[in-house]
Amino acid sequence: MAAANTHYPWYKKEDTDAFFALFQNNIANFVIIAITMLGMGFPTSIVYGQVLPGAAVAVMVGNFYYAWSAARLARKENRSDVTALSYGISTPVMFVFLFGVLLPAKQLTGDAELAWKVAVAACFISGAIEAVISVIGRWVQYHLPRAAMLGAVAGVALTFIAGEMLFKTLEMPVIGLLVLGIIIVGLVARVSMPFKLPTSLFAIVVGTAMAYLIGDAGSERFSDAFTHLGFYPLLPNLAWFEGLGLLFTGMLAVLTVVLPITLYNAIETMNNVEAMEAAGDKYDVRECQAVDGVGTMIGALFGGVFPTTVYIATVGAKWMGAGRGYSLLNGAVYALATMFGLIAALAAIIPVSVVAPILVFVGMSMIATAFQANDTRYYPAIALAMLPYFANYVMTRFNRAAGEVVSDISSAIVVMGQGAMFMAIFLGAMTVSVLDHQFRRAAAFAVIAAGFSFVGLMHAPKLAFNAAPEFVMGYLAMALLFTYFSFQEAPHKR
Repeated sequence: MAAANTHYPWYKKEDTDAFFALFQNNIANFVIIAITMLGMGFPTSIVYGQVLPGAAVAVMVGNFYYAWSAARLARKENRSDVTALSYGISTPVMFVFLFGVLLPAKQLTGDAELAWKVAVAACFISGAIEAVISVIGRWVQYHLPRAAMLGAVAGVALTFIAGEMLFKTLEMPVIGLLVLGIIIVGLVARVSMPFKLPTSLFAIVVGTAMAYLIGDAGSERFSDAFTHLGFYPLLPNLAWFEGLGLLFTGMLAVLTVVLPITLYNAIETMNNVEAMEAAGDKYDVRECQAVDGVGTMIGALFGGVFPTTVYIATVGAKWMGAGRGYSLLNGAVYALATMFGLIAALAAIIPVSVVAPILVFVGMSMIATAFQANDTRYYPAIALAMLPYFANYVMTRFNRAAGEVVSDISSAIVVMGQGAMFMAIFLGAMTVSVLDHQFRRAAAFAVIAAGFSFVGLMHAPKLAFNAAPEFVMGYLAMALLFTYFSFQEAPHKR
């Protein structure tokens, strides 16, 4: 006789704790997006009327899908203890898109609307790439050294996140340094905050209160906050399509950031889904990567510019005993909060220098993770992979005048900054291969780097044949060197 189907509830009390844990992470990302984009010069009509609603749509679609997926798994295995996957904007990817896509696009075009459209197109392409990667994701993970990929991301973290945000922190020294101290105590040293409040929340509350008390922030911010309350409908638009034209006619360099960070996002999804399998709920990794990609694309259709992913927080939700209710509630709440301007109001009240120290910590943690996630012998590869983004930072800060401004320092700064993410990955991958005495693999990466330089994906302002001939010859010379050592090693392996 067949066993009766186990009831899988829509919501249970354990979903409440899991919801607040996920809500805190997502609300922080949404507020950071708003404050950072406004600080870059993007108007409220784009930030609150397009970007946040688009992000909310992506979060809503993904959370609803994973709630349905959890119910499907519960029926299949006749269990009531299945936990839905947590879903939202990937924090590291969010910062890379903020400072590696939106900011350079704004600086290069000088137009906030054009920059937003370019970023929407880049987000759409990122989603499409992840959907494709779902077929070959494991192959990419196997062949791309972790040290190279994380080292490249750490380069972005050092320059555009930790470094840039430290500048913002010190624009209001009394407040910024106080909040930075709270972050160091609570997040770095892991000391509990008063009333057992989360460190980030405590830092924002104390920093914001101090800013108003000592006059670093005026009372007009509160009146501004109320002006942002309103109705921001979740409507699709053609910004992604218009952005594709802009992207492929003059801003292809942006794709040199999109591809590697999308690979990172896909692997993050893979790792988080595998962690859930170890916790007892087995989801299909390829399906999840495809869903993340499609969710990102749908968000872009509504004006969003940030890729989404499965969160590692899912394991925490599993430990709490959550089901699918927390996922459903998360999607609904973010749609409503964005539509009625509640996130916009929070972003208007909180000064940038209060949030900036939290971002300094995020950058620090991304750099630390790059080292912690790799064996100590790969540290030189990570360090080398970080360096190209120093040139990219200097180059983008001076926009089109970079060549003239930095010429007295080095003529290589601009060409090194062009396609910095690719250069970082290839240099890191070659170093890892050499450290492992896999010289043929190192030679292969050098040849690929030469190919990228030949077509202008690296060391050139635009795509063209034979775009960077000196770099092509340089990488081919490296390939010959590595090949020589591969033959030198061969007799010793017999």
